[in-house]
Amino acid sequence: MFGLGMQELVIILIIVLVLFGATRLPEIGKGIGQAIRNFKKATSEPDEIDITPKKPVEEKKEEKKEESK
Repeated sequence: MFGLGMQELVIILIIVLVLFGATRLPEIGKGIGQAIRNFKKATSEPDEIDITPKKPVEEKKEEKKEESK
């Protein structure tokens, strides 16, 4: 993909460990996971919000009764 082999990945992992420390890595992973989850949720939602008023349940029942007569 990016031409990264096993040696390069190990070096990157060591650099990340040195920069952030082992205690902060779970927090960073959790933050990245939440960001990805929110991004997926935002892309799957409809673009526009439907603001048309919906009929109350009672009116729907009355309409069905009138149609059946």
